[in-house]
Amino acid sequence: MPPPIVTLTLNPAIDQTAAIPNFQAGAVNRVAWEQADPGGKGVNVASFLSDFGFAVTVSGFLGKETSEAFQTLFEHKGISNRFVLIPGRTRTNIKIIDEVQNQVTDINFPGQSPVAEHLTLLRRLIEELAINHDWFILSGSLPTGVPAPIYAELTQYLKAQSKTVVLDASGESLRQAIPAAPYAIKPNLDELQEVLGHSLSDSEAIVQAARALVQGGITCVVISMGAEGAIFVEADTALWAHPPQVEVVSTVGAGDAMVAGLVTGKLRGLPLADCAQLATAFSVGALSQVGPRLPPPAEVEAFCKQVRIERLSM
Repeated sequence: MPPPIVTLTLNPAIDQTAAIPNFQAGAVNRVAWEQADPGGKGVNVASFLSDFGFAVTVSGFLGKETSEAFQTLFEHKGISNRFVLIPGRTRTNIKIIDEVQNQVTDINFPGQSPVAEHLTLLRRLIEELAINHDWFILSGSLPTGVPAPIYAELTQYLKAQSKTVVLDASGESLRQAIPAAPYAIKPNLDELQEVLGHSLSDSEAIVQAARALVQGGITCVVISMGAEGAIFVEADTALWAHPPQVEVVSTVGAGDAMVAGLVTGKLRGLPLADCAQLATAFSVGALSQVGPRLPPPAEVEAFCKQVRIERLSM
């Protein structure tokens, strides 16, 4: 039986998607259709993992005024809700899809600010969850009021409890967590370059940067590159997963789907090449849906056969 998983989302969001043909800034725009989804990186990962039969618990900070929409999702998916409720509304992220001009515009609002009391409650909750959960996926940005070292501190604590930690973060929180050496990280190329402080001009440079992270104690480094696919690096293997061309309906949750696919592959005991195919198939599946959703599992599995794996020199 697969081990129970916790996903942590400190800065969740309601993802509001609006389709506006020929969208123009500074003009009146009419919405063709819209959709609102409870989300945030860890929430999305939990949703995708539950679709593949995993027992998942979600935690983090959630605004009281908008918690009902999230609870409805969790009940529908069979996800255990252990969020810390804080005053106010969970933030909204607006994604404007313009299918005519083939453009996507993102408008991301700031989140609610937890206070010291909420952080203390969260840390106690993580300690409680660590008693009977084995995998912890820490995902996303930090709201105002949460210190940048929190992912590093949680990684150190959870590793000391013999837990497996997967981190999908960016900026200073990622930079400070790298020395704590989570089991896996999944920055996109821009996020990795920001943390390193220099550009990575080709696949060789990306692999060298990932190898340095692996030598620092991280088992698996995944660098996502949008339509170019993703590079997966472990101690003795470097792979480039090339996705099939698909019509992109929405990019919401595509990176989160890759994290869920990687964890699914690892928990199935698959070798890295098969994990890379599955993770990429998850991401491609998410691109084909509106909002943070996956197509049926059989369709996701079918995408695996269309993912081309290129072995890169170490």
